[in-house]
Amino acid sequence: MPGPHNMSWNELNAKGLPKDTTAVVNLAGQNVMDFKQRWTAGFKQNVFNSRINTTAALAKAINNSLVKPKAYVTMSGVGAYKPDPKKEYTECNNLEPFDFFSKLVLEWEKAAKLDPPAKNECRLVTIRSGVVLGRDGGMIKNLYLPFFFGLGGPVGDGSQYLPWIHIQDLVDLIIYAIENDRVEGVLNGVAPTPCTNKQFSDAFAKAMNRPALIPVPTFVFNLMLGSERAKMITEGQIVIPRRTQDAGFKFNYPTVQAACENIVKQK
Repeated sequence: MPGPHNMSWNELNAKGLPKDTTAVVNLAGQNVMDFKQRWTAGFKQNVFNSRINTTAALAKAINNSLVKPKAYVTMSGVGAYKPDPKKEYTECNNLEPFDFFSKLVLEWEKAAKLDPPAKNECRLVTIRSGVVLGRDGGMIKNLYLPFFFGLGGPVGDGSQYLPWIHIQDLVDLIIYAIENDRVEGVLNGVAPTPCTNKQFSDAFAKAMNRPALIPVPTFVFNLMLGSERAKMITEGQIVIPRRTQDAGFKFNYPTVQAACENIVKQK
């Protein structure tokens, strides 16, 4: 939105990047898991456009800049990987669209591509993020009260995997991608220790000193979110951050137990 130290999309399109921009990071996008929004065609279009259009607008601004920033860091998601209880995915897996979210991720990443000579002067880093765990938003914000009152538990039988990352690790990964000239391409923004939904529920409940005995039936999320969107919770993938670790990045919170303990301790 327009305001002090802000830049609107209209200003970006008219004037390009601010002078002396050294890095561009794009985190823009309609909140997919907004429980107040029904999963309608119109909302899905907002989810799509808010990611594709903003990413493409920033790529265009970089392409048109006389002095290129040294890095363009943009987000996508693990929705690119088809849910599977056994298969492990790394950044090197070939991707094909199979549903709305996989198509969204592929178009999202395509929109970030830079044209020559921009791509020779500006590194493009795409972080495929898992569920971001932080006290003040996202999944934790929705789960905190139910778990606090002892009403928490896994979704369904809890056997589905939950690719996740602590918010501090995601912030650190973005900074790492900006500051290290050898970092380029796709990085999986997920913790290196995969866990199931039940393992997450148990760890979060233990950190809060509460039980996690009440499973939430899958159909509840299908009714609340729509079956297509609910798959982000009711199904999951095993995602490994191989290129992320090969690039030298070190996680502060590699296990879900450590992440949940840190989040609960925050005031």
